[in-house]
Amino acid sequence: MSSVNCAPPAEEEDRCWTNKEGLLLNIIVKEEEKEEEVANELDEGEITVTLKEEDDDEERDLINPRKRHDYCGSSGEPQQHHHANRQEEQTIPQPRPTVKKIHRCSDCGKSLLSATDLKIHLRSHTGEKPYGCSQCGMSFSRSQSLKSHLTIHTGEKPYSCSQCGMSFSRSQSLKSHLRIHTGEKPYVCDQCGKRFATSGQLNLHQRTHTGEKPCSCDVCGKNFTRSDQLVVHQRVHTGEKPYSCNQCGKKFTTQSSLKSHLRTHTGEKPCSCDQCGKRFTQSIHLTIHKRTHTGEKAYHCSDCGKHFATSTELIKHQRTHTGEKPYSCDQCGRRFTQLGHLTTHKQTHTGERPYHCSDCGKSFVRSAHLRLHRRTHTGEKPYRCDQCGKTYSDSRVLNNHQKIHTGDPESVE
Repeated sequence: MSSVNCAPPAEEEDRCWTNKEGLLLNIIVKEEEKEEEVANELDEGEITVTLKEEDDDEERDLINPRKRHDYCGSSGEPQQHHHANRQEEQTIPQPRPTVKKIHRCSDCGKSLLSATDLKIHLRSHTGEKPYGCSQCGMSFSRSQSLKSHLTIHTGEKPYSCSQCGMSFSRSQSLKSHLRIHTGEKPYVCDQCGKRFATSGQLNLHQRTHTGEKPCSCDVCGKNFTRSDQLVVHQRVHTGEKPYSCNQCGKKFTTQSSLKSHLRTHTGEKPCSCDQCGKRFTQSIHLTIHKRTHTGEKAYHCSDCGKHFATSTELIKHQRTHTGEKPYSCDQCGRRFTQLGHLTTHKQTHTGERPYHCSDCGKSFVRSAHLRLHRRTHTGEKPYRCDQCGKTYSDSRVLNNHQKIHTGDPESVE
């Protein structure tokens, strides 16, 4: 009995496997060429590519196709059935690259994920602000920023704190506010170790180390560390006062100024001195007041050496050396060194006395005069002589009294 040889002829076997290997080799070479093209494009900074990885078993099958027994039938001949060909095509992986474009800024080199992001980013270089508020004229580079700004005019604050009830116009503002209750400060300065509740606060703080002031006024050239400081400053040139008191109609350049002003109507003084109990409408006034207890005078005049408790007092004092009087009355032309003096002077033209005593109805030109007058009703005497303990309602009377102890002949009780 003769044995049957099922193996294909040598040259047919070679042709069978060569054809298969040629097909597979062609696929691999094309994929390698594609990877080289992608690598070249990556070097040029245009795209990033993620290629899908195949299982190890499939890679081994591609590299060594002789292990696959479905290429030839029992007769040794290659199978010509359409079903087998379709199965063969399905087992050959065809990885398709996922392409993500990177859009790079030509000015600073920053990379953005979308053309829209790049377009918005470029406005930080060009200064373009295409979204304008129809109520106050303020412009923004992003539509979302305008949307948030409009809540200032509408008063809408849909986000409320569950712990203190405080409301916010933006969800991000509420998120930052909640850290006041939790004490969380996840952002740390790598130079001094100071911690902050928001990344924005950290970025601004780091400019105190670098001295960076990237926001410049195009009218006078003054530079600022923060864009909101520049916006407020520019109102000096434009005269814009977008915040209005709903009780007396007075207008203000900043929301914080309006908030402080409203306390003159409500009488609220939330800031209290822990040494003498005196209360203030603003925290900055409390900080300045505390220096009367500590004697701190950190600001000194380079011309005469005199020291002052606040930078504002120093600036006002320096005008006595320079003779500068930047505030002018538009009715009579008289000039003043301080804005408050000009405001008070203007009331001599109008006869206005906007500050009224709720006890006796007496009116005053200045809030300081009303505050001093109220002490005649309350009996408050917040100024104490540190040598004899005598108290006074007016700091000027105290200063005059202290001359008795110094031996000044001009002192009068």
